[in-house]
Amino acid sequence: MQSTKALLDPIPPVGDEERVSKVFQMAEEMIGWVPAGIRLYGISPPLLESFAANVGYFRSGTALSSRLTTMIRYLVSERARCQFCIDLNESFLVGMGVELDAVRAAREDIDNAPVDEREKPLLRLALHAVTEPDADAAALVGAARAEGWGDREIFDAVSQAASNRAFNLVLKTFNVEHEDAFV
Repeated sequence: MQSTKALLDPIPPVGDEERVSKVFQMAEEMIGWVPAGIRLYGISPPLLESFAANVGYFRSGTALSSRLTTMIRYLVSERARCQFCIDLNESFLVGMGVELDAVRAAREDIDNAPVDEREKPLLRLALHAVTEPDADAAALVGAARAEGWGDREIFDAVSQAASNRAFNLVLKTFNVEHEDAFV
C-alpha cells in the first residue's frame, strides 16, 4: 500500500515566495482555501501560474458552463481514481446545487450526468479523449456539432479533460490525494 504522505514538500523556491503567495491568495479568494493539489504546484512558480491561468480560463473564459467543466473534471478524476479531485469536484457540484446522488449516478451512466442534454455530447467526447484517445472520435465530434457546438467549445471540452487528467497523474505520482498529504 502506498504512503499517504506526499513525496515532495511544497516549498516555493527561495526568492519566489511572493509569486507563489499571490496565486495562493487568488485560490483562497475563489474557493475559500488553498487545496493540497494547488500547494504542490508551489514548487514550480511558472507551472503554478500556468495552472492558475488554465483554471481561470475554464471558470470565466470559455462558453462551457461551470457545471459541465466541473462534471468533466469529476468524471475524468473518477476514472483516474484520483480521490483528491473526485472529492473536490463533488463538493463544487454540490455547491452548485446538484444532489450528491445525482453527481454519483453519472459514474455508472454518463446519461445520468446532471448537465444540460445539449452538453452531453461534449461530456462524452471529453471522457472519450482520456479513456480511448486512439479510437475514432469523428462521430462524437459530429454529435457535438449537431447540438450547435463550435470547434472552440469542442476543443475546450477535450482540453479540460486532458488538463485534468494530467493534474490527476501529477497528484497521484506524488501521493497528494488527500488534504492531509503535507502533514
